[in-house]
Amino acid sequence: MKFMKLGTGADTFYTEQATRTVVSDLPVDLVIKINGITYLLHKSPLLSKCGLLQRLFSDSINPETVSIELHDLPGGADAFELCAKFCYGISINISAHNIVSALCAAKFLQMNDSIEKGNFVGKLESFFSSCILEGWKDSIMTLQTTDKLPEWSENLGITRKCIDSIVEKVLTPPSQVRWSYTYTRPGYTRKQHHSVPKDWWTEDVCDLNIDLFRCIIMAIRSTYVLPPQLIGEALHVYAYKLLPGITKLGSSGTSASSQTEGSKEKNRKILETIVSMIPADRGSVSVGFLLRLLSISSHLGVSPVTKTELIKRASIQFDEATVSDLLYDQSFYEIELVLAVLESYLKLWKRMFSGAVDNRNLIRSIRNVGKLIDSYLQVVARDDNMPVSKFLALTETVPAIGRLEHDDLYQAINIYLKVHPELGKADRKRLCQILDCQRLSSEVRAHAVKNDLLPLRTVVQLLYIEQEKNSKVTTTSQKLQKPHEMLLGAKKRPATRDSRHGKQSIGLNKEELNKEEVLTRGTSLNESREKGSTHKTRRSDGKLALELERKMVIRGDTEEKGSEKIRGAKEESNLDPKKAIQRVRSIKSEHGREKGR
Repeated sequence: MKFMKLGTGADTFYTEQATRTVVSDLPVDLVIKINGITYLLHKSPLLSKCGLLQRLFSDSINPETVSIELHDLPGGADAFELCAKFCYGISINISAHNIVSALCAAKFLQMNDSIEKGNFVGKLESFFSSCILEGWKDSIMTLQTTDKLPEWSENLGITRKCIDSIVEKVLTPPSQVRWSYTYTRPGYTRKQHHSVPKDWWTEDVCDLNIDLFRCIIMAIRSTYVLPPQLIGEALHVYAYKLLPGITKLGSSGTSASSQTEGSKEKNRKILETIVSMIPADRGSVSVGFLLRLLSISSHLGVSPVTKTELIKRASIQFDEATVSDLLYDQSFYEIELVLAVLESYLKLWKRMFSGAVDNRNLIRSIRNVGKLIDSYLQVVARDDNMPVSKFLALTETVPAIGRLEHDDLYQAINIYLKVHPELGKADRKRLCQILDCQRLSSEVRAHAVKNDLLPLRTVVQLLYIEQEKNSKVTTTSQKLQKPHEMLLGAKKRPATRDSRHGKQSIGLNKEELNKEEVLTRGTSLNESREKGSTHKTRRSDGKLALELERKMVIRGDTEEKGSEKIRGAKEESNLDPKKAIQRVRSIKSEHGREKGR
Protein backbone atom coordinates (compact mmCIF):
# COMPACT_ATOMS: atom_id res chain seq x y z
CA MET A 1 0.00 0.00 0.00
CA LYS A 2 1.54 3.30 -1.08
CA PHE A 3 1.20 6.56 0.88
CA MET A 4 2.24 10.21 0.63
CA LYS A 5 3.47 12.23 3.61
CA LEU A 6 2.85 15.99 3.60
CA GLY A 7 4.00 18.53 6.23
CA THR A 8 6.51 18.21 9.02
CA GLY A 9 4.84 19.90 11.99
CA ALA A 10 3.62 18.10 15.06
CA ASP A 11 -0.07 17.49 15.50
CA THR A 12 -1.30 20.28 17.84
CA PHE A 13 -5.05 19.64 17.42
CA TYR A 14 -6.85 18.70 20.63
CA THR A 15 -10.48 18.11 21.61
CA GLU A 16 -12.64 19.52 24.39
CA GLN A 17 -16.11 17.93 24.31
CA ALA A 18 -17.39 18.65 20.77
CA THR A 19 -14.77 21.34 20.06
CA ARG A 20 -11.52 20.90 18.17
CA THR A 21 -8.84 23.58 18.40
CA VAL A 22 -5.11 24.15 17.85
CA VAL A 23 -2.50 24.92 20.46
CA SER A 24 -1.36 28.45 19.56
CA ASP A 25 -0.45 31.79 21.12
CA LEU A 26 -2.62 33.58 18.56
CA PRO A 27 -6.25 34.30 19.39
CA VAL A 28 -8.95 32.32 17.56
CA ASP A 29 -10.57 34.35 14.80
CA LEU A 30 -12.17 31.64 12.61
CA VAL A 31 -14.93 29.26 13.73
CA ILE A 32 -15.89 26.35 11.42
CA LYS A 33 -18.94 24.20 12.24
CA ILE A 34 -19.33 20.80 10.55
CA ASN A 35 -22.07 18.37 11.58
CA GLY A 36 -22.00 18.96 15.33
CA ILE A 37 -18.25 19.56 15.61
CA THR A 38 -16.85 23.07 16.09
CA TYR A 39 -13.33 23.97 14.98
CA LEU A 40 -11.64 27.01 16.62
CA LEU A 41 -8.96 28.02 14.11
CA HIS A 42 -7.10 30.98 12.62
CA LYS A 43 -7.79 32.89 9.42
CA SER A 44 -4.18 33.38 8.37
CA PRO A 45 -3.14 29.79 7.44
CA LEU A 46 -6.55 28.73 6.08
CA LEU A 47 -7.60 31.71 3.99
CA SER A 48 -4.28 31.72 2.14
CA LYS A 49 -5.00 28.25 0.71
CA CYS A 50 -8.83 27.94 0.62
CA GLY A 51 -10.58 29.92 -2.10
CA LEU A 52 -14.02 29.14 -0.64
CA LEU A 53 -13.11 30.55 2.79
CA GLN A 54 -11.71 33.68 1.17
CA ARG A 55 -15.03 34.33 -0.54
CA LEU A 56 -17.07 33.58 2.59
CA PHE A 57 -14.82 35.80 4.72
CA SER A 58 -15.18 38.71 2.33
CA ASP A 59 -18.96 38.40 2.63
CA SER A 60 -18.83 38.36 6.44
CA ILE A 61 -20.32 41.33 8.40
CA ASN A 62 -17.88 41.04 11.31
CA PRO A 63 -14.38 40.75 9.85
CA GLU A 64 -12.70 40.16 13.21
CA THR A 65 -14.28 36.80 14.15
CA VAL A 66 -15.92 34.79 11.38
CA SER A 67 -18.20 31.75 11.99
CA ILE A 68 -18.83 29.55 8.95
CA GLU A 69 -20.99 26.44 8.64
CA LEU A 70 -19.79 23.76 6.19
CA HIS A 71 -22.27 20.92 6.86
CA ASP A 72 -22.32 19.85 3.20
CA LEU A 73 -18.55 19.46 2.92
CA PRO A 74 -17.81 16.03 1.32
CA GLY A 75 -16.10 13.67 3.71
CA GLY A 76 -17.33 15.53 6.78
CA ALA A 77 -15.17 16.61 9.70
CA ASP A 78 -12.41 14.05 9.07
CA ALA A 79 -11.82 15.26 5.52
CA PHE A 80 -11.89 18.91 6.61
CA GLU A 81 -9.32 18.21 9.32
CA LEU A 82 -6.91 16.81 6.73
CA CYS A 83 -7.27 20.01 4.74
CA ALA A 84 -6.87 22.17 7.84
CA LYS A 85 -3.72 20.33 8.98
CA PHE A 86 -2.25 20.75 5.50
CA CYS A 87 -2.83 24.49 5.83
CA TYR A 88 -1.08 24.54 9.24
CA GLY A 89 1.83 22.45 7.94
CA ILE A 90 1.06 19.56 10.30
CA SER A 91 2.27 16.15 9.13
CA ILE A 92 -0.43 14.05 7.43
CA ASN A 93 -0.40 10.72 5.52
CA ILE A 94 -2.41 10.26 2.34
CA SER A 95 -3.16 6.74 1.07
CA ALA A 96 -5.81 4.82 -0.82
CA HIS A 97 -7.94 4.82 2.34
CA ASN A 98 -8.41 8.60 2.55
CA ILE A 99 -7.41 10.11 -0.78
CA VAL A 100 -10.98 10.18 -2.12
CA SER A 101 -12.41 12.12 0.84
CA ALA A 102 -9.35 14.40 0.98
CA LEU A 103 -9.51 15.19 -2.73
CA CYS A 104 -13.27 15.82 -2.67
CA ALA A 105 -12.95 18.11 0.38
CA ALA A 106 -10.00 19.99 -1.14
CA LYS A 107 -11.98 20.48 -4.34
CA PHE A 108 -14.93 21.75 -2.29
CA LEU A 109 -12.71 24.24 -0.40
CA GLN A 110 -11.12 25.31 -3.72
CA MET A 111 -7.57 24.52 -2.60
CA ASN A 112 -6.25 24.81 -6.16
CA ASP A 113 -2.91 26.00 -7.53
CA SER A 114 -4.65 29.15 -8.71
CA ILE A 115 -5.05 30.18 -5.06
CA GLU A 116 -1.52 29.20 -4.06
CA LYS A 117 1.16 27.31 -5.93
CA GLY A 118 1.73 23.73 -4.70
CA ASN A 119 -1.70 23.61 -3.13
CA PHE A 120 -3.45 20.54 -1.75
CA VAL A 121 -5.49 19.61 -4.84
CA GLY A 122 -2.44 19.51 -7.10
CA LYS A 123 -0.48 17.28 -4.73
CA LEU A 124 -3.42 14.89 -4.30
CA GLU A 125 -4.06 14.60 -8.05
CA SER A 126 -0.37 13.95 -8.72
CA PHE A 127 -0.27 11.17 -6.09
CA PHE A 128 -3.49 9.69 -7.43
CA SER A 129 -2.21 9.47 -11.00
CA SER A 130 1.38 8.42 -10.37
CA CYS A 131 0.91 6.02 -7.45
CA ILE A 132 -2.68 5.00 -6.78
CA LEU A 133 -3.63 4.18 -10.37
CA GLU A 134 -0.32 2.40 -10.97
CA GLY A 135 -0.93 -0.02 -8.12
CA TRP A 136 -3.33 -2.99 -8.15
CA LYS A 137 -4.65 -3.10 -4.61
CA ASP A 138 -4.40 0.70 -4.28
CA SER A 139 -6.75 1.12 -7.24
CA ILE A 140 -9.24 -1.36 -5.78
CA MET A 141 -9.12 0.19 -2.31
CA THR A 142 -9.58 3.68 -3.73
CA LEU A 143 -12.49 2.53 -5.85
CA GLN A 144 -13.98 0.87 -2.80
CA THR A 145 -13.91 4.15 -0.85
CA THR A 146 -15.77 5.97 -3.64
CA ASP A 147 -18.86 4.19 -2.33
CA LYS A 148 -19.07 6.82 0.45
CA LEU A 149 -19.00 9.74 -2.01
CA PRO A 150 -20.39 8.31 -5.25
CA GLU A 151 -21.56 11.56 -6.87
CA TRP A 152 -18.41 13.54 -6.08
CA SER A 153 -16.20 10.61 -7.16
CA GLU A 154 -18.08 10.27 -10.41
CA ASN A 155 -17.99 13.99 -11.18
CA LEU A 156 -14.27 14.25 -10.42
CA GLY A 157 -13.52 11.21 -12.63
CA ILE A 158 -12.09 9.18 -9.75
CA THR A 159 -14.44 6.24 -10.27
CA ARG A 160 -13.89 5.98 -14.02
CA LYS A 161 -10.10 6.25 -13.74
CA CYS A 162 -9.98 3.52 -11.09
CA ILE A 163 -12.16 1.20 -13.16
CA ASP A 164 -10.03 1.72 -16.26
CA SER A 165 -6.87 1.02 -14.28
CA ILE A 166 -8.29 -2.19 -12.79
CA VAL A 167 -9.60 -3.49 -16.11
CA GLU A 168 -6.29 -2.78 -17.80
CA LYS A 169 -4.47 -4.87 -15.20
CA VAL A 170 -7.02 -7.70 -15.37
CA LEU A 171 -6.45 -7.93 -19.14
CA THR A 172 -2.68 -8.12 -18.66
CA PRO A 173 -1.30 -11.57 -19.57
CA PRO A 174 -0.57 -13.54 -16.37
CA SER A 175 3.10 -13.88 -17.34
CA GLN A 176 3.44 -10.08 -17.14
CA VAL A 177 1.80 -9.63 -13.73
CA ARG A 178 4.37 -8.12 -11.35
CA TRP A 179 2.19 -6.71 -8.56
CA SER A 180 0.92 -8.43 -5.42
CA TYR A 181 -2.56 -9.93 -5.33
CA THR A 182 -4.75 -12.05 -3.05
CA TYR A 183 -5.20 -15.72 -3.97
CA THR A 184 -6.31 -18.16 -1.26
CA ARG A 185 -7.55 -21.15 -3.26
CA PRO A 186 -7.13 -24.48 -1.40
CA GLY A 187 -4.01 -26.31 -2.45
CA TYR A 188 -2.33 -23.25 -3.96
CA THR A 189 0.92 -21.99 -2.50
CA ARG A 190 3.00 -19.43 -4.31
CA LYS A 191 6.23 -21.25 -3.41
CA GLN A 192 5.13 -24.34 -5.33
CA HIS A 193 3.50 -22.48 -8.22
CA HIS A 194 5.79 -19.99 -9.89
CA SER A 195 3.31 -19.12 -12.63
CA VAL A 196 0.46 -16.69 -12.03
CA PRO A 197 -3.02 -18.34 -12.22
CA LYS A 198 -5.38 -17.00 -14.86
CA ASP A 199 -7.99 -16.03 -12.27
CA TRP A 200 -5.49 -14.22 -10.01
CA TRP A 201 -7.65 -11.07 -9.95
CA THR A 202 -11.01 -12.47 -8.86
CA GLU A 203 -10.66 -12.36 -5.07
CA ASP A 204 -9.48 -8.74 -4.92
CA VAL A 205 -12.22 -7.51 -7.23
CA CYS A 206 -14.79 -9.20 -5.00
CA ASP A 207 -14.04 -6.67 -2.25
CA LEU A 208 -16.13 -4.12 -4.17
CA ASN A 209 -19.84 -3.54 -3.71
CA ILE A 210 -22.17 -5.08 -6.26
CA ASP A 211 -22.57 -1.92 -8.37
CA LEU A 212 -18.83 -1.33 -8.73
CA PHE A 213 -18.24 -5.06 -9.23
CA ARG A 214 -20.77 -5.02 -12.05
CA CYS A 215 -19.00 -2.07 -13.67
CA ILE A 216 -15.71 -3.99 -13.60
CA ILE A 217 -17.19 -7.22 -14.99
CA MET A 218 -19.17 -5.51 -17.75
CA ALA A 219 -16.10 -3.51 -18.78
CA ILE A 220 -14.05 -6.74 -18.95
CA ARG A 221 -16.75 -8.53 -20.93
CA SER A 222 -17.00 -5.69 -23.44
CA THR A 223 -13.36 -6.25 -24.47
CA TYR A 224 -13.97 -9.95 -25.43
CA VAL A 225 -10.40 -10.73 -24.33
CA LEU A 226 -10.98 -13.11 -21.42
CA PRO A 227 -12.86 -16.42 -21.87
CA PRO A 228 -16.38 -16.71 -20.41
CA GLN A 229 -15.17 -19.27 -17.87
CA LEU A 230 -12.99 -16.63 -16.17
CA ILE A 231 -15.96 -14.27 -15.96
CA GLY A 232 -17.99 -17.10 -14.48
CA GLU A 233 -15.26 -17.83 -11.94
CA ALA A 234 -15.33 -14.21 -10.76
CA LEU A 235 -19.13 -14.40 -10.34
CA HIS A 236 -18.71 -17.68 -8.48
CA VAL A 237 -16.15 -16.20 -6.04
CA TYR A 238 -18.27 -13.08 -5.48
CA ALA A 239 -21.43 -15.08 -4.74
CA TYR A 240 -19.68 -17.45 -2.34
CA LYS A 241 -18.11 -14.52 -0.55
CA LEU A 242 -21.17 -12.30 -0.12
CA LEU A 243 -24.30 -14.43 -0.32
CA PRO A 244 -25.12 -16.16 3.00
CA GLY A 245 -25.95 -19.85 2.93
CA ILE A 246 -24.59 -20.58 -0.55
CA THR A 247 -21.76 -22.76 0.73
CA LYS A 248 -24.04 -24.90 2.94
CA LEU A 249 -27.52 -24.74 1.56
CA GLY A 250 -28.85 -26.98 4.28
CA SER A 251 -28.85 -23.92 6.54
CA SER A 252 -29.79 -21.36 3.92
CA GLY A 253 -33.43 -21.33 4.96
CA THR A 254 -32.52 -20.62 8.58
CA SER A 255 -29.97 -17.96 7.73
CA ALA A 256 -32.36 -16.26 5.33
CA SER A 257 -35.15 -16.18 7.89
CA SER A 258 -32.83 -14.62 10.48
CA GLN A 259 -31.87 -11.79 8.14
CA THR A 260 -33.44 -8.38 8.43
CA GLU A 261 -35.56 -7.07 5.59
CA GLY A 262 -32.75 -4.68 4.68
CA SER A 263 -30.17 -7.43 4.39
CA LYS A 264 -32.59 -9.59 2.41
CA GLU A 265 -33.11 -6.75 -0.03
CA LYS A 266 -29.36 -6.29 -0.35
CA ASN A 267 -28.73 -10.01 -0.97
CA ARG A 268 -31.65 -10.16 -3.41
CA LYS A 269 -30.04 -7.38 -5.43
CA ILE A 270 -26.68 -9.14 -5.36
CA LEU A 271 -28.18 -12.41 -6.60
CA GLU A 272 -30.23 -10.84 -9.37
CA THR A 273 -27.23 -8.79 -10.53
CA ILE A 274 -25.00 -11.87 -10.60
CA VAL A 275 -27.54 -13.77 -12.68
CA SER A 276 -27.78 -10.87 -15.13
CA MET A 277 -23.99 -10.95 -15.63
CA ILE A 278 -23.61 -14.70 -16.33
CA PRO A 279 -22.19 -15.05 -19.86
CA ALA A 280 -24.49 -16.70 -22.36
CA ASP A 281 -21.77 -19.17 -23.33
CA ARG A 282 -22.40 -22.78 -22.35
CA GLY A 283 -20.21 -23.89 -19.46
CA SER A 284 -19.28 -20.41 -18.25
CA VAL A 285 -20.57 -21.49 -14.82
CA SER A 286 -21.36 -24.96 -13.46
CA VAL A 287 -24.77 -26.51 -12.99
CA GLY A 288 -23.99 -26.84 -9.29
CA PHE A 289 -23.45 -23.08 -8.99
CA LEU A 290 -26.71 -22.37 -10.82
CA LEU A 291 -28.63 -24.76 -8.55
CA ARG A 292 -27.18 -23.13 -5.46
CA LEU A 293 -28.26 -19.72 -6.68
CA LEU A 294 -31.67 -21.17 -7.47
CA SER A 295 -31.99 -22.63 -3.99
CA ILE A 296 -31.26 -19.43 -2.06
CA SER A 297 -33.37 -17.41 -4.50
CA SER A 298 -36.46 -19.06 -3.03
CA HIS A 299 -35.52 -17.83 0.45
CA LEU A 300 -34.66 -14.32 -0.71
CA GLY A 301 -37.83 -13.89 -2.77
CA VAL A 302 -36.19 -13.00 -6.07
CA SER A 303 -38.28 -12.30 -9.14
CA PRO A 304 -39.79 -15.20 -11.16
CA VAL A 305 -37.81 -13.97 -14.16
CA THR A 306 -34.56 -14.63 -12.32
CA LYS A 307 -35.69 -18.12 -11.24
CA THR A 308 -36.75 -19.00 -14.78
CA GLU A 309 -33.42 -17.80 -16.13
CA LEU A 310 -31.50 -19.95 -13.65
CA ILE A 311 -33.53 -23.07 -14.52
CA LYS A 312 -33.04 -22.41 -18.22
CA ARG A 313 -29.30 -21.90 -17.87
CA ALA A 314 -28.93 -25.08 -15.82
CA SER A 315 -30.97 -27.15 -18.30
CA ILE A 316 -28.81 -26.05 -21.25
CA GLN A 317 -25.78 -27.84 -19.83
CA PHE A 318 -27.54 -30.45 -17.70
CA ASP A 319 -25.96 -33.32 -19.65
CA GLU A 320 -22.52 -32.19 -18.44
CA ALA A 321 -23.44 -32.12 -14.76
CA THR A 322 -22.19 -34.52 -12.12
CA VAL A 323 -23.92 -35.93 -9.05
CA SER A 324 -21.91 -33.57 -6.84
CA ASP A 325 -23.42 -30.66 -8.79
CA LEU A 326 -26.88 -31.81 -7.71
CA LEU A 327 -25.88 -32.34 -4.08
CA TYR A 328 -24.85 -29.64 -1.64
CA ASP A 329 -23.71 -32.25 0.85
CA GLN A 330 -24.72 -35.81 1.62
CA SER A 331 -27.39 -34.69 4.08
CA PHE A 332 -29.12 -31.97 2.08
CA TYR A 333 -30.59 -31.79 -1.40
CA GLU A 334 -33.61 -30.30 -3.15
CA ILE A 335 -35.20 -32.82 -5.45
CA GLU A 336 -37.83 -30.32 -6.65
CA LEU A 337 -35.15 -28.11 -8.18
CA VAL A 338 -33.52 -31.05 -9.93
CA LEU A 339 -36.92 -32.08 -11.27
CA ALA A 340 -37.59 -28.55 -12.55
CA VAL A 341 -34.26 -28.45 -14.37
CA LEU A 342 -34.83 -31.95 -15.79
CA GLU A 343 -38.25 -30.99 -17.18
CA SER A 344 -36.79 -27.84 -18.72
CA TYR A 345 -33.99 -29.91 -20.27
CA LEU A 346 -36.48 -32.37 -21.78
CA LYS A 347 -38.50 -29.57 -23.39
CA LEU A 348 -35.37 -28.15 -24.94
CA TRP A 349 -34.18 -31.62 -26.00
CA LYS A 350 -37.44 -32.49 -27.72
CA ARG A 351 -37.38 -29.29 -29.76
CA MET A 352 -33.82 -29.94 -30.87
CA PHE A 353 -34.43 -33.63 -31.54
CA SER A 354 -37.42 -33.00 -33.81
CA GLY A 355 -35.43 -30.64 -36.03
CA ALA A 356 -32.02 -32.33 -35.98
CA VAL A 357 -30.58 -34.16 -39.00
CA ASP A 358 -27.99 -36.09 -36.99
CA ASN A 359 -29.41 -37.18 -33.63
CA ARG A 360 -26.42 -39.07 -32.30
CA ASN A 361 -25.19 -36.25 -30.09
CA LEU A 362 -28.70 -35.65 -28.76
CA ILE A 363 -29.15 -39.34 -27.92
CA ARG A 364 -25.78 -39.32 -26.16
CA SER A 365 -26.87 -36.21 -24.28
CA ILE A 366 -30.15 -37.62 -22.96
CA ARG A 367 -28.49 -40.88 -21.95
CA ASN A 368 -25.92 -38.91 -19.96
CA VAL A 369 -28.81 -37.19 -18.20
CA GLY A 370 -30.52 -40.54 -17.57
CA LYS A 371 -27.36 -41.94 -15.99
CA LEU A 372 -26.98 -38.75 -13.95
CA ILE A 373 -30.52 -38.99 -12.58
CA ASP A 374 -30.17 -42.70 -11.74
CA SER A 375 -26.93 -42.01 -9.85
CA TYR A 376 -28.61 -39.11 -8.06
CA LEU A 377 -31.53 -41.37 -7.12
CA GLN A 378 -29.13 -43.83 -5.51
CA VAL A 379 -28.04 -41.05 -3.15
CA VAL A 380 -31.45 -39.60 -2.26
CA ALA A 381 -32.92 -43.10 -1.85
CA ARG A 382 -30.90 -43.41 1.36
CA ASP A 383 -32.98 -40.69 3.00
CA ASP A 384 -35.59 -42.40 5.16
CA ASN A 385 -37.74 -39.24 4.90
CA MET A 386 -37.84 -39.29 1.11
CA PRO A 387 -41.49 -39.71 0.07
CA VAL A 388 -42.15 -42.26 -2.63
CA SER A 389 -44.11 -39.69 -4.67
CA LYS A 390 -41.03 -37.47 -5.15
CA PHE A 391 -38.81 -40.46 -5.86
CA LEU A 392 -41.26 -41.73 -8.46
CA ALA A 393 -41.76 -38.30 -10.01
CA LEU A 394 -38.06 -37.93 -10.75
CA THR A 395 -37.71 -41.56 -11.83
CA GLU A 396 -40.63 -41.51 -14.24
CA THR A 397 -39.68 -38.17 -15.82
CA VAL A 398 -36.68 -39.72 -17.58
CA PRO A 399 -37.96 -41.06 -20.94
CA ALA A 400 -37.24 -44.61 -22.08
CA ILE A 401 -34.66 -43.41 -24.60
CA GLY A 402 -32.67 -41.92 -21.73
CA ARG A 403 -31.83 -45.33 -20.26
CA LEU A 404 -29.83 -47.74 -22.40
CA GLU A 405 -29.62 -50.16 -19.46
CA HIS A 406 -31.47 -50.28 -16.16
CA ASP A 407 -28.75 -51.50 -13.79
CA ASP A 408 -28.35 -48.11 -12.08
CA LEU A 409 -32.09 -47.69 -11.82
CA TYR A 410 -32.40 -51.12 -10.22
CA GLN A 411 -29.74 -50.20 -7.67
CA ALA A 412 -31.63 -47.00 -6.79
CA ILE A 413 -34.93 -48.86 -6.39
CA ASN A 414 -33.28 -51.61 -4.36
CA ILE A 415 -31.73 -49.05 -2.00
CA TYR A 416 -35.05 -47.28 -1.60
CA LEU A 417 -36.85 -50.55 -0.80
CA LYS A 418 -34.23 -51.44 1.82
CA VAL A 419 -34.39 -48.03 3.51
CA HIS A 420 -38.22 -47.95 3.40
CA PRO A 421 -39.32 -51.43 4.54
CA GLU A 422 -42.77 -50.09 5.46
CA LEU A 423 -43.56 -49.27 1.82
CA GLY A 424 -46.95 -50.63 0.71
CA LYS A 425 -47.52 -53.29 -1.92
CA ALA A 426 -49.01 -50.84 -4.43
CA ASP A 427 -46.03 -48.47 -4.14
CA ARG A 428 -43.57 -51.35 -4.50
CA LYS A 429 -45.36 -52.50 -7.61
CA ARG A 430 -45.40 -49.00 -9.08
CA LEU A 431 -41.70 -48.58 -8.38
CA CYS A 432 -40.76 -51.82 -10.08
CA GLN A 433 -43.04 -51.18 -13.06
CA ILE A 434 -40.47 -48.64 -14.22
CA LEU A 435 -37.85 -51.38 -14.50
CA ASP A 436 -37.35 -52.97 -17.92
CA CYS A 437 -36.13 -56.44 -16.99
CA GLN A 438 -34.84 -56.96 -20.53
CA ARG A 439 -32.36 -54.10 -19.98
CA LEU A 440 -30.78 -55.59 -16.88
CA SER A 441 -27.40 -57.26 -17.09
CA SER A 442 -27.13 -60.95 -16.26
CA GLU A 443 -25.39 -60.18 -12.94
CA VAL A 444 -28.13 -57.77 -11.87
CA ARG A 445 -30.86 -60.21 -12.94
CA ALA A 446 -29.20 -62.91 -10.85
CA HIS A 447 -29.30 -60.59 -7.86
CA ALA A 448 -32.88 -59.51 -8.54
CA VAL A 449 -34.19 -63.10 -8.73
CA LYS A 450 -33.07 -63.62 -5.12
CA ASN A 451 -34.32 -60.20 -3.96
CA ASP A 452 -37.22 -60.74 -1.54
CA LEU A 453 -38.03 -57.01 -1.63
CA LEU A 454 -39.26 -57.17 -5.23
CA PRO A 455 -42.91 -57.90 -6.05
CA LEU A 456 -43.75 -61.44 -7.21
CA ARG A 457 -44.72 -60.22 -10.66
CA THR A 458 -41.25 -58.73 -11.22
CA VAL A 459 -39.58 -61.96 -10.09
CA VAL A 460 -41.71 -63.99 -12.53
CA GLN A 461 -40.73 -61.70 -15.39
CA LEU A 462 -37.08 -62.10 -14.46
CA LEU A 463 -37.40 -65.90 -14.34
CA TYR A 464 -39.06 -66.00 -17.71
CA ILE A 465 -36.37 -63.80 -19.27
CA GLU A 466 -33.66 -66.06 -17.87
CA GLN A 467 -35.53 -69.11 -19.22
CA GLU A 468 -35.86 -67.56 -22.65
CA LYS A 469 -32.20 -66.52 -22.83
CA ASN A 470 -31.05 -69.99 -21.80
CA SER A 471 -33.38 -71.55 -24.37
CA LYS A 472 -31.93 -69.36 -27.10
CA VAL A 473 -28.43 -70.37 -26.14
CA THR A 474 -29.40 -74.07 -26.19
CA THR A 475 -31.13 -73.75 -29.56
CA THR A 476 -28.17 -71.95 -31.07
CA SER A 477 -25.71 -74.62 -29.89
CA GLN A 478 -27.93 -77.40 -31.24
CA LYS A 479 -28.17 -75.71 -34.62
CA LEU A 480 -24.39 -75.65 -34.84
CA GLN A 481 -24.21 -79.44 -34.30
CA LYS A 482 -24.86 -81.98 -37.05
CA PRO A 483 -27.75 -84.46 -36.51
CA HIS A 484 -25.51 -87.52 -36.13
CA GLU A 485 -23.28 -85.61 -33.67
CA MET A 486 -26.34 -84.80 -31.55
CA LEU A 487 -27.25 -88.50 -31.50
CA LEU A 488 -23.75 -89.53 -30.61
CA GLY A 489 -23.69 -86.91 -27.92
CA ALA A 490 -26.92 -88.26 -26.46
CA LYS A 491 -25.59 -91.84 -26.46
CA LYS A 492 -22.29 -90.87 -24.92
CA ARG A 493 -23.86 -88.69 -22.22
CA PRO A 494 -22.86 -90.26 -18.85
CA ALA A 495 -25.41 -91.48 -16.42
CA THR A 496 -26.15 -89.07 -13.56
CA ARG A 497 -27.90 -89.64 -10.27
CA ASP A 498 -30.77 -87.32 -9.41
CA SER A 499 -29.74 -85.66 -6.19
CA ARG A 500 -33.34 -85.35 -5.01
CA HIS A 501 -34.90 -88.80 -5.89
CA GLY A 502 -31.77 -91.00 -6.12
CA LYS A 503 -32.68 -92.29 -9.62
CA GLN A 504 -30.28 -92.80 -12.48
CA SER A 505 -30.99 -91.28 -15.86
CA ILE A 506 -29.24 -91.00 -19.18
CA GLY A 507 -29.52 -87.41 -20.32
CA LEU A 508 -33.10 -86.22 -19.80
CA ASN A 509 -35.92 -88.78 -19.28
CA LYS A 510 -39.23 -88.50 -21.12
CA GLU A 511 -41.07 -86.94 -18.18
CA GLU A 512 -38.48 -84.19 -17.83
CA LEU A 513 -38.50 -83.61 -21.56
CA ASN A 514 -42.28 -83.20 -21.49
CA LYS A 515 -42.03 -80.70 -18.62
CA GLU A 516 -39.29 -78.78 -20.34
CA GLU A 517 -41.29 -78.71 -23.56
CA VAL A 518 -44.21 -77.09 -21.77
CA LEU A 519 -42.04 -74.52 -20.01
CA THR A 520 -39.92 -73.65 -23.04
CA ARG A 521 -42.58 -73.02 -25.64
CA GLY A 522 -40.41 -70.54 -27.47
CA THR A 523 -37.76 -73.21 -28.04
CA SER A 524 -40.32 -75.81 -29.13
CA LEU A 525 -41.75 -73.40 -31.66
CA ASN A 526 -38.32 -72.84 -33.13
CA GLU A 527 -37.76 -76.60 -33.41
CA SER A 528 -41.18 -77.14 -35.01
CA ARG A 529 -40.36 -74.52 -37.62
CA GLU A 530 -37.23 -76.49 -38.54
CA LYS A 531 -39.33 -79.66 -39.01
CA GLY A 532 -41.75 -77.83 -41.33
CA SER A 533 -44.69 -77.67 -38.91
CA THR A 534 -47.37 -74.98 -39.15
CA HIS A 535 -46.14 -71.54 -37.98
CA LYS A 536 -47.89 -70.23 -34.88
CA THR A 537 -47.71 -66.76 -33.36
CA ARG A 538 -45.39 -66.75 -30.41
CA ARG A 539 -46.71 -65.28 -27.23
CA SER A 540 -45.07 -62.02 -26.10
CA ASP A 541 -42.79 -61.99 -23.06
CA GLY A 542 -45.25 -59.95 -21.04
CA LYS A 543 -48.27 -62.18 -21.75
CA LEU A 544 -46.46 -65.36 -20.84
CA ALA A 545 -45.15 -63.78 -17.65
CA LEU A 546 -48.64 -62.65 -16.72
CA GLU A 547 -50.02 -66.13 -17.49
CA LEU A 548 -47.45 -67.68 -15.20
CA GLU A 549 -48.26 -65.11 -12.51
CA ARG A 550 -52.01 -65.78 -12.72
CA LYS A 551 -51.39 -69.50 -12.29
CA MET A 552 -49.28 -68.74 -9.23
CA VAL A 553 -51.76 -66.49 -7.40
CA ILE A 554 -53.08 -68.03 -4.18
CA ARG A 555 -55.34 -66.02 -1.98
CA GLY A 556 -55.16 -65.45 1.79
CA ASP A 557 -52.70 -67.38 3.90
CA THR A 558 -52.07 -69.85 1.09
CA GLU A 559 -50.42 -67.04 -0.92
CA GLU A 560 -47.99 -66.27 1.89
CA LYS A 561 -47.08 -69.95 2.30
CA GLY A 562 -46.73 -70.31 -1.46
CA SER A 563 -44.47 -67.29 -1.62
CA GLU A 564 -42.19 -68.74 1.03
CA LYS A 565 -42.00 -72.04 -0.84
CA ILE A 566 -41.34 -70.22 -4.08
CA ARG A 567 -38.41 -68.45 -2.50
CA GLY A 568 -37.19 -71.79 -1.25
CA ALA A 569 -37.54 -73.21 -4.73
CA LYS A 570 -35.47 -70.35 -6.15
CA GLU A 571 -32.72 -71.00 -3.65
CA GLU A 572 -32.79 -74.75 -4.20
CA SER A 573 -32.51 -74.38 -7.94
CA ASN A 574 -29.38 -72.27 -7.53
CA LEU A 575 -30.80 -69.68 -9.90
CA ASP A 576 -31.47 -72.24 -12.66
CA PRO A 577 -34.56 -70.68 -14.31
CA LYS A 578 -35.91 -74.01 -15.62
CA LYS A 579 -35.78 -75.68 -12.23
CA ALA A 580 -37.12 -72.56 -10.50
CA ILE A 581 -40.20 -72.39 -12.70
CA GLN A 582 -40.75 -76.16 -12.46
CA ARG A 583 -40.58 -75.89 -8.69
CA VAL A 584 -42.97 -72.95 -8.65
CA ARG A 585 -45.48 -74.80 -10.81
CA SER A 586 -45.34 -77.94 -8.66
CA ILE A 587 -45.84 -75.90 -5.46
CA LYS A 588 -48.81 -74.12 -6.93
CA SER A 589 -50.39 -77.37 -8.14
CA GLU A 590 -50.06 -78.77 -4.60
CA HIS A 591 -51.84 -75.74 -3.20
CA GLY A 592 -54.55 -76.16 -5.85
CA ARG A 593 -55.14 -79.77 -4.82
CA GLU A 594 -55.28 -78.79 -1.14
CA LYS A 595 -57.80 -76.10 -1.92
CA GLY A 596 -59.94 -78.59 -3.92
CA ARG A 597 -60.05 -80.94 -0.96
